[in-house]
Amino acid sequence: MNDLSNGLISPAPQSRASALRHAIERPELSFLMEAHSGLSAKIVEEAGFGGIWASGLSISASLGLRDSNEASWTQVLDVLEYMADATTLPILVDGDTGYGNFNNVRRLVRKLGERNIAGVCIEDKLFPKTNSFIGEEQPLAEINEFCGRIAAGKDSQTSDDFILVARVEALISSRPMEEALRRAEAYHAAGADAILIHSKKTDAKEIFEFCRRWGNRAPVVIVPTTYYPTPTDLFREAGISTVIWANHLMRASIAAMRETARMIHDEQSLVNVEGRVTPVKEVFRLMGNAELEEAERRYLPETPRPRAVVLAASGGDLGELTRDRPKCMIDVRGQSLLARAVATFADSGVRDVTVVRGFAKEAVALKGIRTVDNDRFADTGEAYSLAQADAVLSGELVVSYGDVLFRNYILESLLSSAADVVLAVDASKRSDARERDLVLADHGFSGNYLDDAPAQLLRMGSDLGAEASGEWVGLARFSATGTAWLREEIAALEAEGLLETADLPLLLSRISAKHPVRVKYFTGHWMDVNTLADVADARNFT
Repeated sequence: MNDLSNGLISPAPQSRASALRHAIERPELSFLMEAHSGLSAKIVEEAGFGGIWASGLSISASLGLRDSNEASWTQVLDVLEYMADATTLPILVDGDTGYGNFNNVRRLVRKLGERNIAGVCIEDKLFPKTNSFIGEEQPLAEINEFCGRIAAGKDSQTSDDFILVARVEALISSRPMEEALRRAEAYHAAGADAILIHSKKTDAKEIFEFCRRWGNRAPVVIVPTTYYPTPTDLFREAGISTVIWANHLMRASIAAMRETARMIHDEQSLVNVEGRVTPVKEVFRLMGNAELEEAERRYLPETPRPRAVVLAASGGDLGELTRDRPKCMIDVRGQSLLARAVATFADSGVRDVTVVRGFAKEAVALKGIRTVDNDRFADTGEAYSLAQADAVLSGELVVSYGDVLFRNYILESLLSSAADVVLAVDASKRSDARERDLVLADHGFSGNYLDDAPAQLLRMGSDLGAEASGEWVGLARFSATGTAWLREEIAALEAEGLLETADLPLLLSRISAKHPVRVKYFTGHWMDVNTLADVADARNFT
């Protein structure tokens, strides 16, 4: 929008086509970096480049096709649309031969303009094209016919700033320098905005000879894939306009994917891979998840989000590891147990997290959480700790122990339940189960795919033994109604003088005596950290 507040009209933002034209026509050397997808286009922009080369070879390879026009121009156009949407940079498209004669070129140029593509480069070879680095003495287009393609493209552009680069393949095809210059002059006269002179020699001598004899009659673009050792300053001295780094992101991705696939195949594990690949959170950042969340806040009706309370008041007994910090803050591969739990909550949309601290409470510090304190942690139980979070015990609520790790799908399953109170219960028989967390339900886990009858909690306790249906994993979810029941039972425990010593199994058992409490069975994919051996296992769990 124009700013009229000071009597001046703000200049219109520069179009992508004008940005590319400026880059190619300015006296300073410009650089275009190859991209072949929306993701790689974002990476090019973040790296600081001012423009993108949409490589035909790279796009074809990313589709699993040869660089011989096996990908149709409309398939390439689809990829370009994703790239243009993913970045603000101008894109110069590798248009191969123009995908046919003058008629194909003019339709291509119109469609590129509709998708906000800044320019196209077409080469003077025959359709279907063969990659320049395959074979020798490839046949070239007849000069007048190729000039017709150029003129058709220029007549069809939807923006005056749209750039058409004519790629001269004479040197690639072992033709003499005189022919390269003759073709370049004809293409420039036909309307080409710049000349790409191509070579597959290992040095740049013929490139520099062309530039010297060309005399800068139009901007010169080069692709130094084979003569890459040439110092870039020599390109500046030769008056070259633009350097295209033509296919290196695609080639780098092949090397990285091949090594990662080999390692996972050979080791049948992700342990040595996870630290070497980009974290999933970085993928989310690149894809703009934060913008989507902001848009949701702007456009979607406000709905209450679930919150979580993590009980982390106890110190634990892990020797030196818990000498001056509670269990929830021990390190597990660079992150504390608490940080990993909070990240799992966030991935499921639970971002309002309150942590009940106690032992070494100053050590419980994590960005984005609330904290409340149970300063009587040494002589009170979990129900008393939960009561200290009274201010947030409303609406949909998740309650978790502070020393557990669990896979995201377990939490997602609880959040999607229609029950007012639902507990995650491990149906497998564990020899190291915390006995007080044993669960008796009205029926056990069958493992039958067709058995979807909901199980209801009867009671919890350490006296169940072999009768137990499973072990509570330390994770429960309450609807707004369920949270009201939770508050009522905390108040009842306090009135009876039992709140200070009650644990969560007792609290949940009492609720189940009055209201339905759903049990959702799982088998594994979680762990609690009670011993040093558990700490070692936790470092493999993640």
